[in-house]
Amino acid sequence: MKLSNFFILLLLFVAASHAVAQSANTPGSSRLEQLRAEGSEALFSLDYETARRTFKEIVHEFPDEALGPRMLAWTLWLETLNQGRLSKGAIYSSQSFGATSEDKPEPKTVEEFRDFTRRAEQLARTHLQRNPHDPQTLYELGSTETLKASFAATAEGRYLAALRDASSGVDHEREVLKLDPGFHDAELAIGLYDYVLGSLPLSAKLVASLMGARGSRKRGLATLERVAKDGHWERDYAKLLLMTLYKDEKRLAESLALARDLQAEYPRNYLFKLETADRLISEAIEERRQNRIAAADALQNEALGIFTSLLRERLADRIRERALGLVHFRYGEALLALGQPENAAREFLATTTVREAAGQLVTRAHLRAAQSFDLAGKRNEALAEYRIVLARPDVRDLQEQARRGIKETYKLAK
Repeated sequence: MKLSNFFILLLLFVAASHAVAQSANTPGSSRLEQLRAEGSEALFSLDYETARRTFKEIVHEFPDEALGPRMLAWTLWLETLNQGRLSKGAIYSSQSFGATSEDKPEPKTVEEFRDFTRRAEQLARTHLQRNPHDPQTLYELGSTETLKASFAATAEGRYLAALRDASSGVDHEREVLKLDPGFHDAELAIGLYDYVLGSLPLSAKLVASLMGARGSRKRGLATLERVAKDGHWERDYAKLLLMTLYKDEKRLAESLALARDLQAEYPRNYLFKLETADRLISEAIEERRQNRIAAADALQNEALGIFTSLLRERLADRIRERALGLVHFRYGEALLALGQPENAAREFLATTTVREAAGQLVTRAHLRAAQSFDLAGKRNEALAEYRIVLARPDVRDLQEQARRGIKETYKLAK
């Protein structure tokens, strides 16, 4: 996995960790935890408006707490990343959101994000001036630094600067554990940081080691598994992260089990359903490779049933129009992985008909339709789709792929 992808994981799964970082003796802390729970539920359900409204209540009712402004920053950036996911046809783990000219947020978004994190950091440091050994406040500060590090990587492409901020954030989380070994939520950032550093290519490891940063994939996974079991606010975030990392580790059955758990817990989040389908397809392919045909068919049918169900939900207005394009696109990718290129092409073309589908996604869908037609032996249809890609605004290297497709029939890499 690329260094940039790991920083995306830091943002998507670690920067969200901080809700429990409040003193149990804070007046109104029960109300604070209630608001945090409501906001977290909204975020997991992709309901950014409700999350933003809830976190603004925290800012209003608890103006001296860092939680509110930091969660507003987190919500702002997560919504921006989700828009990028819809543009690329990606789910939680399938593609990087590295900083490119197409992905960079608007200057207004950048400034708003920085205002929120600046305020959160100031509040945390003010608390630490009064009590420098308060584990809750140290946890708040570490979470803010982790969020800033992830933003530096994803918005600006400054990976070394991000690594420095992430290292500082993790150091603060380690201080938390020295003061309170039972504070398992603080281990989320530590476990991921360990896994990231332990997974880097040798050249990157050497650079990281010069900064005193070393890690271990095995130790990182064990730490994250402990958070998934014993954590409080971060239990589901740890599951979400492990769901992704298990797939990278080829532990498909465990990844699928976590995807099922999260889908059941957050039924409004269609991405968890797509993740479950993605894992089912991977498992089905593996079962078929092992000649366990009945098991493979059952897994495949369940996966395709999820896509069918998601598309039916359009009638009940449970999926926004723009998100529907992502469902069609992922359905096409699933069918292509299952060796059904002509059916896949139909789903990719369905993506292009969704009224509010992002322009990048439409261009990508035309390219994938062309490649699918090539694999199905329909060269004329493929050429027509390649030419549509060339007629649309260029995105990344999609037009270059289309030019290659016109010159030579597309084939799957061996």
